[in-house]
Amino acid sequence: MDMVKLFAKTRNVFGRKLKKNRAKGLIPAVIYGREVKNESLWIDQLEFSRLLKKSGESTMINLKIDDKEGRNVIIYEIQRDPVSGKIIHSDFFQVKMDEEIETEVELVYVGESPAVKELGGVLVKSLDEVTVKCLPADLPSEINVDISKLKNFDDYIYVKDLPISSKIKLDLDPETVVALVSPPRTEEELEGLSKAVEEDISKVEGVEKKEDSIEKEKEGKENK
Repeated sequence: MDMVKLFAKTRNVFGRKLKKNRAKGLIPAVIYGREVKNESLWIDQLEFSRLLKKSGESTMINLKIDDKEGRNVIIYEIQRDPVSGKIIHSDFFQVKMDEEIETEVELVYVGESPAVKELGGVLVKSLDEVTVKCLPADLPSEINVDISKLKNFDDYIYVKDLPISSKIKLDLDPETVVALVSPPRTEEELEGLSKAVEEDISKVEGVEKKEDSIEKEKEGKENK
């Protein structure tokens, strides 16, 4: 199995001192696993971002720490800045190649649905990722969902239709719907929605007018 490579260095800096190294393009990280001693690391921001863009988050990585022999790891968690979206920390889990792992794998929707393109329907995705259980060597970086199979509004893509190896187990019912195409709204439905919005607006205006009336009544009493 070909694995992507990532280089890391041992980290001895913690807390507020991390800020200086983050400014240099380094991300603090940690590696752990069964019978594995926790280690604090530095990884390169640009290198890690390129790896994620090319291979995704659910992929096997050969992690080389301080130029020593590589370790087989998966990304256990990535923390991002809530404002900028930049990666600020990553957790790596060291795996044993003969032991099953359980992790999330992204679903990537590919192709073009005739029910959307020709019939004007709306694609409905019920899942963005699935939990898989398998040996590390069998872990897919992503699972493609071919929506070109959705030709009519009564067509569905189920979990059982996902193109995965028999070596991979999913924790979902095979009959779980992954994707479908919803028919476009009729003119009557659109009119109904419009009326509902107008009614909601009128209710809000009514509340505001009532509040204004109460405030004026209070002012009048205070002025007496």
